[in-house]
Amino acid sequence: MSYAYIRWNVSPDILHLGPFTLRWYGLLFAAGFLVGFYLMRHIYRREGRPERDLDALLWYLLIGTVVGARLGHCLFYEPEYYLSNPIEILKIWEGGLASHGGTVGVFVALVLYTRRRPDQPFLWLADRLTVPTALAASFIRLGNLFNSEIYGHITTVPWAFVFERVDPHPRHPTQLYEAIVYAVLFGILLALYRRGVLIRWPRGRPLGVFLVWVFGWRWVIEWVKEPQEAFSLGLPLNMGQLLSLPFVAVGLYLMLRKQK
Repeated sequence: MSYAYIRWNVSPDILHLGPFTLRWYGLLFAAGFLVGFYLMRHIYRREGRPERDLDALLWYLLIGTVVGARLGHCLFYEPEYYLSNPIEILKIWEGGLASHGGTVGVFVALVLYTRRRPDQPFLWLADRLTVPTALAASFIRLGNLFNSEIYGHITTVPWAFVFERVDPHPRHPTQLYEAIVYAVLFGILLALYRRGVLIRWPRGRPLGVFLVWVFGWRWVIEWVKEPQEAFSLGLPLNMGQLLSLPFVAVGLYLMLRKQK
């Protein structure tokens, strides 16, 4: 049986203005932070926290995400190359960001941000950030789709994509798989927050749900994704799966721990 696979040859560039190029990935990345800012403004207003702090929070999160994601990619997926050419780590415009490193970067940024803000403790803030972060993660994976990167194994499923910028083979659209599961999580968390359920939960539980959902699904989807690391681990699990396990474990702890 033959299928009319989805042929994907969308340019990653939206427009060119002289030396400036607007790309889908950059637009979606920025949109995730912009929408997240307005969602957090609504949360801060609802819960009586100072909105003036949101500008600082945005910068903490932006820097933490980019630095963490870049270092995560360089050290987890191509360590030999980047340790031999450390100046290349700075060339973020050439691509290469890792979600696991970005998550660690966000956690570090939140620790630094909350140290001098006792009215916004770490878990209180992290729980509420799960709502916009889930949406931002979905946007970023859509950006990967426009870049024709982080695609899956060759397959014959009827919804396979032929990434013409890569090769002529039908493949699992793993970027779309992740974008969908993150968007579903966003819808669930947003509904729980609007109904006050997320607010009433013990601190840390929303973050636990987020970590288990995001990295649990990431672990599953990695089975049909082309490996990203430039070296062989010699293990049944790839780097993405190995890095996901600690986050799932922390998430389970936060969900199941006894509350005081």
